[in-house]
Amino acid sequence: MIDELRALAVFAKTTETGSFRAAARALGLAPSVVSHHVSQLESRLGVALLYRSTRRLSLTPDGQALYGHAQAMLQAAETGLNELAGRAAEPAGTLRLSLPAFFARGPLTTSLAAFSRCHPKVELELDYSDEKRDLIRDGIDLAIRIGELQDSALKSRRLFDMPRLLVAAPSLLDARGEPASPAELADWPWLGIRMRAKRKTLIDAAGRRHDFAIQPRITANSVDAACQLAIAGCGLATPPAFLVENELAAGQLRVVLPDCQVEALGVYAVWPANAARESLTLRLVRFLAELPPHQ
Repeated sequence: MIDELRALAVFAKTTETGSFRAAARALGLAPSVVSHHVSQLESRLGVALLYRSTRRLSLTPDGQALYGHAQAMLQAAETGLNELAGRAAEPAGTLRLSLPAFFARGPLTTSLAAFSRCHPKVELELDYSDEKRDLIRDGIDLAIRIGELQDSALKSRRLFDMPRLLVAAPSLLDARGEPASPAELADWPWLGIRMRAKRKTLIDAAGRRHDFAIQPRITANSVDAACQLAIAGCGLATPPAFLVENELAAGQLRVVLPDCQVEALGVYAVWPANAARESLTLRLVRFLAELPPHQ
């Protein structure tokens, strides 16, 4: 069993790096040893795991299935080792985080402050920006991403769902009249966010989904800016609920179609698979994931 687990780890690293030679460098082994482990695993299972050519390696269907299990095995082992290592000493070091700018005045920043108070030897470098950062290129340890994630080599964990509201300025609603159904909203002026899809989903009181495309009148790269444009009467917006609490209370914005809900967006922690400070990164991920749901 130990030999098979070792071979699985070598197979996973070979798949991740794309070649026997690159896997050998990463593992500190000879390429022939890496090739031997993979070949022995194939013989043991009676299937081919990798297509081999002079230029590259690729997974067979059986290899693809096994790779998922091998990743899960290594992730579980890594998590367990990091948790035990973390108990041995007080966390210390620097973590660089990237997160959307609108979270600067939201509950996520409050959570980061709580983490900082719990771990005074950890230095947090927070980069608030609504432009997506390249974690590898920019040396980011952890990023907070909104909405469905694209497939990538990055690791991720869903933290919570973020409620949103459909809002507009009273002046816009008075000029056009209150809409009676989601179907009427397709030709209304909308405010778009550059990073978001040009589609909206509303869920009515009966649980029915209403999907429709929009053509934003104004597109911005800032959710805060979109809120200000909504207050100015430039169009409909779907900001996070926490972001417009004060504006709604002051009457600067009104909820449109209050019997319908805007589809909530998932909020994810994303980090490089080979993060230099993996244990510290995962400690923060667990801290954020275990907090009560954000409102």
